[in-house]
Amino acid sequence: MAGKAAYCKKRQNKMGMLLVTAVVLLMLIVVAVKSVDLREKRASYMAKEEALMQDIAAEEARTEEIEEYEKYTQTKKYVEEVAKEKLGLVYEGEIIFKDEN
Repeated sequence: MAGKAAYCKKRQNKMGMLLVTAVVLLMLIVVAVKSVDLREKRASYMAKEEALMQDIAAEEARTEEIEEYEKYTQTKKYVEEVAKEKLGLVYEGEIIFKDEN
């Protein structure tokens, strides 16, 4: 009987080791699949970050242009241009020549 008990115990140990090995392999597979998914997400987020950084740079450049235009609109030269082009005003004694075309 002692032989049969030892045989059953060896068999249980082999089954236990097989079960533990299967669980570990399953966990490794899950981790590998999740790491691939995370790498894809990371690449996607990096692309989005790059696009957003380009948008930020473009908006900063646009802000500078608007600030320069705002400064320009407060100059006497701008006021004179608008008065001449849109209102048709001229300085006293100024002569305007027009093309006949």
